[in-house]
Amino acid sequence: MNVRKLLTLNTQLPKLLNFQPTILRSISANIMKAPTIKMNNGLEMPAFGLGTWQSAPGEVGRAVNAAIEVGYRHIDCAMVYGNEKEIGEGIRAILDAKIVKREELFITTKLWNTFHEQDKVVDACRKSLENFGLDYIDLYLVHWPVALKTVGPYNSLLPFENAVGYDYDYVKTWKGMEECVKLGLAKSIGISNFNKEQIERVLANCTIKPVTNQIEVNLFNTEEKMIALCKQHDIIVTAYSPFSSPARPWAKSDEPMLDWKNPTLVKIAQKHNKSVGQILLRHLVQLGTVPIPKSTNSTRLRENIDVFEFQLSAEEMQQINSFNVNFRAIKAPELAELPHYPFDNWI
Repeated sequence: MNVRKLLTLNTQLPKLLNFQPTILRSISANIMKAPTIKMNNGLEMPAFGLGTWQSAPGEVGRAVNAAIEVGYRHIDCAMVYGNEKEIGEGIRAILDAKIVKREELFITTKLWNTFHEQDKVVDACRKSLENFGLDYIDLYLVHWPVALKTVGPYNSLLPFENAVGYDYDYVKTWKGMEECVKLGLAKSIGISNFNKEQIERVLANCTIKPVTNQIEVNLFNTEEKMIALCKQHDIIVTAYSPFSSPARPWAKSDEPMLDWKNPTLVKIAQKHNKSVGQILLRHLVQLGTVPIPKSTNSTRLRENIDVFEFQLSAEEMQQINSFNVNFRAIKAPELAELPHYPFDNWI
């Protein structure tokens, strides 16, 4: 992924939406809520979520609003996405309208690389809470094991500007994450894009275990070994880029690209009277992951979460697994030469 190029597409802070609770629809009794999964700390995570990366300013707040109305309870965010304030306004409008209670929602956000120093973690978490206008985060993740040091003002829309990479031990970062739990700022903590060695080092030095490792999982990158490793340690795998980010602007012509009309996928979808997207999301559920597809389309939001009332056969799972070529759409080349870059020695 050319992260720098993507994150410079937006050059202005998102304009906060003027949500009016009076226009919010009451939730229907026919909503499609996902089941929950118990985490290693005894708390529960919804088994399906809404991704918000690449959601356009002015759309993401309404998307969160619509997602909650159709049954989503798990919203995945990150400080670096630059949309915590807009998402927070949408969430607070829903809460003010008493459509859901705060404890029914599961809000995730992530510590950005420039705040890895142990004494900066709590302040970064508090800043995210300020952005959301919430009292606590349900799940706080270390976004990457790679640290950046700011050499000037931090800009969430240009996170690599005024930042240089350096060697900082992510185990120390984890100690700061544990402090967020002790202070009541986050109920659970986890990691993202951590490889086998990094997971095991955190586990060997922690007092609070990570509850999840959020990684890229899709038909081109099925991550069965990493899923098995995480399961062994009672760590849930959250699956980002569940369709391999087909709209990524940095895609090369020789890279695998999802073909929504692929005959194998279409045949499986027709058998179950589902869309290809639903088949691919169900595949991820049966692999043992929590998918977090991004959408701002209300019809697609409803369709995406409707994947818990059918089952793919072992043969169908094998057919979809056959697309795997261990291709990673999200490579973060800006981080590739820095200490603790995870993908050179993944598992």
